[in-house]
Amino acid sequence: MLLKEKALLEAGQEIRIEKRVCMRSVCATDSTSLEGAVCDIRTCDASMRGAFAFGEELLFRAVVPRRLGIAAVVLRIAPDGGDGRDLAFSFSSRQEDNDIYTLTLSTEELCPHGDDGLFFYEYLFLRGFDTLFSDSVNNYDFTLSDHSANRFRLLVYSADFETPAWFHGGTMYHVFPDRFCRGKGAATLHGGRIDPDWENGIPQYALHAGDELSNDVFFGGNLWGVVEKLDYLASLGVTVLYLSPIFEAASNHRYDTSDYEKIDSLLGGKEAFDKLIAEAHARDMKVILDGVFNHTGDDSRYFNRRGNYPDVGAYQSPQSPYAKWYSFSSFPKKYEAWWGIEIMPRLNHKNDDCRRYFTGMDGIAAKWLRAGADGWRLDVADELPDVFLNELHDTVKELTDGEGLIIGEVWENAVDKIAYGSRRRYFRGGQLDSVMNYPFRNAVLAFLLERDAETFYNILTELWATYPRTVAHSLMNLLGTHDTERILTVLGDNGMGEILENPALAVKRLSETERAAAKQLLKIASTLQFTVFGVPSVYYGDETGLEGYHDPFCRMPFPWGREDKEILEHYQALGHLRREHPCLSEGDFKFLCRTKHAFAFERFDVESGDRLTVAANMEKKPWQLHIPGAHKTVTVDPMSAVVMG
Repeated sequence: MLLKEKALLEAGQEIRIEKRVCMRSVCATDSTSLEGAVCDIRTCDASMRGAFAFGEELLFRAVVPRRLGIAAVVLRIAPDGGDGRDLAFSFSSRQEDNDIYTLTLSTEELCPHGDDGLFFYEYLFLRGFDTLFSDSVNNYDFTLSDHSANRFRLLVYSADFETPAWFHGGTMYHVFPDRFCRGKGAATLHGGRIDPDWENGIPQYALHAGDELSNDVFFGGNLWGVVEKLDYLASLGVTVLYLSPIFEAASNHRYDTSDYEKIDSLLGGKEAFDKLIAEAHARDMKVILDGVFNHTGDDSRYFNRRGNYPDVGAYQSPQSPYAKWYSFSSFPKKYEAWWGIEIMPRLNHKNDDCRRYFTGMDGIAAKWLRAGADGWRLDVADELPDVFLNELHDTVKELTDGEGLIIGEVWENAVDKIAYGSRRRYFRGGQLDSVMNYPFRNAVLAFLLERDAETFYNILTELWATYPRTVAHSLMNLLGTHDTERILTVLGDNGMGEILENPALAVKRLSETERAAAKQLLKIASTLQFTVFGVPSVYYGDETGLEGYHDPFCRMPFPWGREDKEILEHYQALGHLRREHPCLSEGDFKFLCRTKHAFAFERFDVESGDRLTVAANMEKKPWQLHIPGAHKTVTVDPMSAVVMG
């Protein structure tokens, strides 16, 4: 590192900028001095926040060591895609060896033409002829640069934006219906065939990853089976069931919907669905459905490429009532399809009839909410236009008095996500409640596989310092899904999944030594998953040590009777932990300390006084952790995580 760069880094670490927030109606201030503010109890520290409700005022306080020679502090802020403006801090006071500067910023003044917006800002520190710029690391920490660098994000969201409180503090369980459990109720196969070997069968796979595959071999899991296992799920502390697609479809994964108005007969049809809703709700479990609304199957009542439905489909005639639901470049064989996959023709949501079939008060989303579902997970949400999300949100919230949950499949930070050239407005209010938290998974893998505590710290800090608090408490924290390798396999296989072909991956399992090491890491991963802000989402079978490489090998049948008891008991203990501690519902989150290979964070709930400290250590030796304020030091063993009350 160059001497100049090192000096800037050290200087940046010494400057402290605090934020407090209050509503104008309950705060009077002279607008120049934080010390002059007269605020009631609703005024709170917001130093680690980057999202604010419309109507809130931000009170910045910069604490600058005098020896740095800073003569002025400026906030340079710009709306997304717009011109910036400079707002000067006012010199407030001198305290010991520091100069104090303050600035008041109104969210109403930032958004004169609406009640939401996305802004990017940076701090400028002026000293003589020299100007230093903040270089944001994770939307909270910053270093200094001699030029404009990474800016902070500031999101203003609608004042009435709230996510369903029943979701906060819960535990989600992700069921892939065909592979979870064969129940004893009536179920009818309408195409393809059943593999009868539940215990040893291998999912149908192509010779090479990406090759065409019919996916028409089923294992016969159904909704009756989910009903039969609800008490098992309750033992895990599950409060929310998330079901991968359950509507009629030609494939075993059912992401190629044939008829949104029918529960697949192989899953037990509407009778099994009604039974599941009734039994789940009797156990205080909510049920979330998978909404695959961006595309249909080609073998569907809407497209009907194979002629299996009585309706005249879009593929069959330009006069079909569904013809304008799709986009043809050369009728009928050239049409838009999801990622170019012909069996998944893409829907044209610019067409009002098509879009409202899903979003309207008489549409698909409303139909299944009326039937008892509690919300939707939206497949490939990035590909659904704003107007679709706006309409869907309004319908869901109106039908459920605001209690319906909407989760989007988004793989990155969703606040400033750009998809297909457009900035998305997911969390400004009126669209999504939450997203699938893939960045959390990335953070865990960096920590466990690379022993990189800094990356874990930065990713978690960025999410906490970017999302509205109501979103942060609703994040779907996952370690694996139907789209990823099994977490136990990732933690134990040493990258073999990247070099072997499908025939080898179909039968490859971890060695006894690899599995033992992976189990130790999985305990750390799941402990973090259940204790950071948000809601843990357990992919079926992860809690039993199920292994598997990429799709379709991450979709093996559940190993009933062959569960890894050690892992299962660990997950049951974590579920109990979440039920017992209110700080894991809507509690604050704060990193206490970190080293290169270890860290500790705290969850605490002011109202109840509940507090937990979580420490994880990937050092090769024990880590002596001093807990601030507790006047005690604890030893965290190598390759372990602990939760302390």
